[in-house]
Amino acid sequence: MSAIFEGRFSDSPYIEMVWRGRVEQDDSPVCPADVRWNLLFTKYNGKIRVSAEGATTQFVPKNLFEGAEFLVIKFKLGVFMPYLPAGNLLNGDAILPEAASQSFWMNGSAWQLPDFENVETFVDRMIREGLLVREPVVNAVLQDQQLAVSSRTVRRRFLYSTGLTPTIIQQIERAQQAASLLEKGVPIIETVYETGYADQPHLTRSLKRFYGQTPAQIARVSQAE
Repeated sequence: MSAIFEGRFSDSPYIEMVWRGRVEQDDSPVCPADVRWNLLFTKYNGKIRVSAEGATTQFVPKNLFEGAEFLVIKFKLGVFMPYLPAGNLLNGDAILPEAASQSFWMNGSAWQLPDFENVETFVDRMIREGLLVREPVVNAVLQDQQLAVSSRTVRRRFLYSTGLTPTIIQQIERAQQAASLLEKGVPIIETVYETGYADQPHLTRSLKRFYGQTPAQIARVSQAE
C-alpha cells in the first residue's frame, strides 16, 4: 500500500468528510472527477503547503511522495469561500501562503494549521469571519425542495457557489454511482441499467472521462484487490 488513509464524517453542516494520511512510498494515482472542493494541508520535508483545491470535471493524475503527511477537509456541495470564487478554482487550486511555523495566511489573517480532531473548530472560525458560506438554493435542490426561482437562477447560483452546472454535477455523481457498483462486483450490463445510461458505450465514455478507466478496468482492479 502506497499510502495510509483515515477518514471520518462530521456533524458540521459545512463539512462532507475529513481525511488524513501518510504516504509510504512514491505513487502516481489517478483521482476521479469530484464535484466538491477541499482544503488540503500537506507536510513534506519540513515544509508546509496549504491549498484550496477546486471541483474537477475530469480525472486528475496526482504525484504522492514518500514521507508526505496530509489533512483534507472536503466541504459539502454549495459551501464556498466568497473571496476565492469557485469558478476560479475549477480544475485547479489556489496556494495559501505560509506565515510562521505551523500557520498560514488566509484572506489577510494568520491561521494555525488544524488537526484531525479540531477541524470543526477551525471551520467554525471560518464561518464566523465570513470566509465560508452556504448557498441555500443548492441545498434546496439537493433536498428536492420546490423553489420559487427560475431554472436560469438555479443554474447561476450553482455556477457561483460550485463552479459547476446542475447537469455536470449529475453526470459526475452518476459516474461515481456506476464505479461504486462495478467495484462491488455488479456486472457491467446491470450497472448500465441501474444508473440510467443509454447503453454500455455511453457508460464507457462517461467513466473514461471522469475516472480515466473503462468499466472493465474498474471491475478488474476491484477483483484484484
